[in-house]
Amino acid sequence: MTTVHDFTATTIDGTTRALKDYAGKVLLIVNTASACGLTPQYEGLEALHKAHPDLVVLGFPCNQFGAQEPGTEKEIALFCETHFAVSFPMFAKIDVNGEGTHPLYAWLKAETPGEEKGAEIGWNFAKFLVGRNGKPIARYAPRTSPADIEADIKSALGA
Repeated sequence: MTTVHDFTATTIDGTTRALKDYAGKVLLIVNTASACGLTPQYEGLEALHKAHPDLVVLGFPCNQFGAQEPGTEKEIALFCETHFAVSFPMFAKIDVNGEGTHPLYAWLKAETPGEEKGAEIGWNFAKFLVGRNGKPIARYAPRTSPADIEADIKSALGA
C-alpha cells in the first residue's frame, strides 16, 4: 500500500529527498507561491512548523496559478527566507495539475478523503494534512488559514 513515504522530491537546492525521511511525523504539504494574495500564509505555516516539533510543513512552489511563482528556486528560497524567515523544507517548483503533475500530488489528490477526493488543485496554498503513518487525513482549500487547521494538526499529533 502506498504512503507519502514512498515518494521522493527535489529540494529547493536541487538534491533528491526521500519523504520516508519524515516517517513518524505529521506532514502539512502545501503548494506555495511568492506573488499571490495568499502568500502571507507563509507566516502562519512557519508558526505551525515551529509550534509543533512533530509537524513538518513541506512547501512545493508552483507556477500554475496566475504565474505567481515565476522565480528560480534560488530566488524563491531567498524570498521565503528574507520575507517570512521560512525554516521548513522547501522543494523545487512542481506542477500540481495537468499532464506534468508531480506523482506526489497525483497521489495526494486521489487518496485524500472527503468531497474533494480526486479534484484538481484550485489555487496556490492548497493544504494536505498527512498522518504519522503517511496517509492523507484531510485537504484544505487555499483560503483556509494555517491557524484554522491547528486543531486538526493537534489531533493528528495526538496532543
